[in-house]
Amino acid sequence: MAAQHTRSPAGRLSGVSGWSGRAMVAVVLAVFVVFFAVPIVWLLLATTKSARGLSTGNPFTPGGAGDLSANAEQLFGFQDGAVVTWMSHSAMYALGALVVTLVASIPAGYALALTPFRARRLLLVLTLIVMLIPNTALVLPIFLELNAVGLIGSPLSVILPMSFFPFGVYLTYLYFSTSMPRDLLAAARIDGCREIQVFTRIALPLATPIVALVAFFSFVQNWNNFFLPFVMLPSSDGYPMQVGLTSLLASTPAFNPSSAGSQSVQLPALALATVVSVLPVLVVFLVSQRFLVAGMTAGGTKE
Repeated sequence: MAAQHTRSPAGRLSGVSGWSGRAMVAVVLAVFVVFFAVPIVWLLLATTKSARGLSTGNPFTPGGAGDLSANAEQLFGFQDGAVVTWMSHSAMYALGALVVTLVASIPAGYALALTPFRARRLLLVLTLIVMLIPNTALVLPIFLELNAVGLIGSPLSVILPMSFFPFGVYLTYLYFSTSMPRDLLAAARIDGCREIQVFTRIALPLATPIVALVAFFSFVQNWNNFFLPFVMLPSSDGYPMQVGLTSLLASTPAFNPSSAGSQSVQLPALALATVVSVLPVLVVFLVSQRFLVAGMTAGGTKE
């Protein structure tokens, strides 16, 4: 009985502590949800309002389909359909760089992980070092190099630098070095497969999750890249959507009072442009979510 009495307060204390701990976790999570969700909700609702309704009405009440249609008409009519052109340029740059990235980084990661050659460790160390260098620090030397060969202003001036993706090489290296069955590769070599056949017929089909993960990270980085296209493209004719948003911002009287005129856009149209610019990334994420989860957990166990 005495033992029961001594354990009972401790049990009650443990229950109180567990309840308070869960309550604190719930409060922290709620704060983070509000912090991130409120701006997104406001942005989505802003696209359905008129400029007057956005500035004078309740910020968290929805507008109407008519205002949404008027905002879309104003946005896609800006500079004779410049938004559609910017979106097509973003797709061209992101997809073009994605193809080059996959063609280069997947074989490179395989070679670093499973192919013995001289300077292999040095290349891996250099890959890790380059990963730590901010992308903006490389823009100036890349600009000078591309300017020397006359590529500034062309799509290649954006696609080629975007294709440089050492993080994808490192992810692929981790996958092949930890999750690829070495016995399977050795059996293929014994059967007479050359190294390129081992890679294309055995290793690459098994690496679908990591290929999808590298492709997703590369696409998101390329789509959201602002500074590189802004520097490499002196003319707005080749702007991607992220750089084109600056033109929309400069044509919004709320941010630039001198821009009032026939080519100006209002805040709801600018909010709609922001939503349109992130839709491709959202669609790609939803479509490839299963592969992304598999890729993120790849390499968690060692053979």
